[in-house]
Amino acid sequence: MFENQKILPAVRNMKDFETFLKSHYDYGVFLELHMSQIKAVFEMAKMKEKKMFLHADLVQGLKNDEYAAEYLCQEVEPYGLISTKASVILKARQKGVKAIQRIFILDSNALKRNIMLIQKAQPDFVEVLPGLIPKVIKEIHVKTARDVFAGGLIDTVDEVEEALNAGAKAVTTSNTSLWRHFHR
Repeated sequence: MFENQKILPAVRNMKDFETFLKSHYDYGVFLELHMSQIKAVFEMAKMKEKKMFLHADLVQGLKNDEYAAEYLCQEVEPYGLISTKASVILKARQKGVKAIQRIFILDSNALKRNIMLIQKAQPDFVEVLPGLIPKVIKEIHVKTARDVFAGGLIDTVDEVEEALNAGAKAVTTSNTSLWRHFHR
C-alpha cells in the first residue's frame, strides 16, 4: 500500500488541490473542506484516480461524530477517514473505509492515553502530531502494531527523513515544497 509514497500531500485549498491533481502522487489528504465542496472534489479526485483520505473532524458544516462518518462513507466514499474520535474510526472500519486515528502527543500521559485509544479503536493507521519526535513514532508503532504517519510542524527535508527513519510509513504535510522534493 502507498507504493513507497513517502509524502501524503495534505490539501488545504483549491490551489493546492489542483497542484496535487497534476502530481504523480496516488494518495492524499483533504483538510478543511466545506460540506458543500465534498462531493465535487472527490469526483475530481476519482476522475484522476487519486485515493483521498478526508479529515472528518475538519469538514465545515458537518458534526464530527459516527453519524457524519456514516454519511461520508456512504455518500462520498472516500478512500479513508481521519479523526481524533474513536467513534468515527470504528464507523469507518465498519463501513470498509480505511481509518486513520489522529493523535496529539503533548506529554507522557497523553502518549499512554492515546496508545490505549488506538488499541481500543484498532484504526488502520495512526497519525502522530507533532511528527518531530522519533522515539514516539517508534513507541506507537511497537505498542500498537499499526503503521504510523508523522504530521504537524514538519518543515524540512531533514525532518521528513528523521520521521521516516524512525519508522513512519509516510509524512502528511501541506508544505508543497516538500511534495515537490519527494515526488516519485
